Amino acid sequence: MRIFNTLTRKKEEFVPITPDEVKMYVCGPTVYNFFHIGNGRTFIIFDTIRRYLEYKGFKVTFIQNFTDIDDKMIKKANEEGTTVKEVGDKYIKEYYEDADKLQIQRATVNPRATEYIEEVVEFVKSLIDAGFAYEVNGDVYYSTKKFKEYGKLSGQNLDDLQAGARISVDERKNDPMDFAIWKTQKLGEPAWESPWGLGRPGWHIECSCMAKKLLGETIDIHAGGMDLVFPHHENEIAQSEALTGKQFANYWLHAAFVNIDNKKMSKSLNNFFTAREILDKYDADTVRFLMLSGHYRIQINFSQDLLESAKSSIERLYNCINNLENLIDEVKKQDMDEEEKLYLKSLDKYRDRFIEKMDDDFNTADAISVLFDLTKDINSNITIDSSKDLCEKSLLIVRELGKPLGMLQKSTKQDLETEIQAMVDKRQQARKDRDFALSDKIRDELKSRGIVLEDTPQGVRWKKVN
Repeated sequence: MRIFNTLTRKKEEFVPITPDEVKMYVCGPTVYNFFHIGNGRTFIIFDTIRRYLEYKGFKVTFIQNFTDIDDKMIKKANEEGTTVKEVGDKYIKEYYEDADKLQIQRATVNPRATEYIEEVVEFVKSLIDAGFAYEVNGDVYYSTKKFKEYGKLSGQNLDDLQAGARISVDERKNDPMDFAIWKTQKLGEPAWESPWGLGRPGWHIECSCMAKKLLGETIDIHAGGMDLVFPHHENEIAQSEALTGKQFANYWLHAAFVNIDNKKMSKSLNNFFTAREILDKYDADTVRFLMLSGHYRIQINFSQDLLESAKSSIERLYNCINNLENLIDEVKKQDMDEEEKLYLKSLDKYRDRFIEKMDDDFNTADAISVLFDLTKDINSNITIDSSKDLCEKSLLIVRELGKPLGMLQKSTKQDLETEIQAMVDKRQQARKDRDFALSDKIRDELKSRGIVLEDTPQGVRWKKVN
């Protein structure tokens, strides 16, 4: 398996620290609002990478943090007349609701920054003692010039970064590029005790502490959105490696942006859709299909037309599942003959190709193409004359290859039953309302789909006839 490492700017063979285990840290949301679909792409991508690593047999410890104390959180709490903790509690709950709907697996641990204040204080003290940080009137700054490799992740030296950075003037800092790792309390802000007075952590130090505490001094994979390369991840490296003297993460993965009209989707530009808004109209399979239809390091555009195209595409894949599920109920032959065993064996080539594509830096776009080839093959070769065993085993292959992508796990039969029962209920209500035109229209539509209704002592029942 080869993955593109932002640190070295090339594809490298993936070799975990411990064989068959992966320690992975992904920067999660700042929980002051619903996450937008651009954030959603990042979450979906790294959920998919985690799923694929597990598919390959790795035990993955997957950490995704919640930033629950920063300037945006404080601003939101003031706007809503509540506390920062209450804002965090609210939007962490909302995050889980939306992430669950997107079929994003729960992290091994979702640490909250405010749960690691003691570790932050100790981390900051150690950096001061080692000469990498200094205190000024209750604020503590990291001295970037003391870390000789500063800029190695973004591929720029300190002078270039300083020339290109938008830095607010702060005469208390020794150097304009120095950044706060502990911030003294301002009026009305939440704060914690420290050797430098009441204050709170800087953003960058939080992730360094949580990763070190939960995964150790060196981790396999650190990941996040492309916008985090600098300064967030650059600063994490500087802090962590200055403290431990060890490489912080062996592989750095970064997901590209989602664009609206070729501009990065972001809250600051107010050109975003929340995941919740999209999930009101489209299911998770459709959204995941769109987000994975391009390579994770390539920006994708987002539009209604592309969502509709993704919906049509995922329906084509589900048509294969629907056909197989129906055939399983309808075929007369139970066991495979020798010819069918050979055919089933021939489907292994799609699994091999799928793995080949995903092993090449998690190329989900090409992996999805393999799924279309697989389902086309099955649709062309499995019929009412096939055996139940062949239908069932072919269906398992489709679901097996869909699972690492977080797709194709639904039963179309269950969806159909839910839809038909809803139509039956709607017809019954129309009859009660004496809306016989609507009642007849629903009855005719059900009849055209081979559904007949029966009156029973328990109410109206339906069954499908050939």
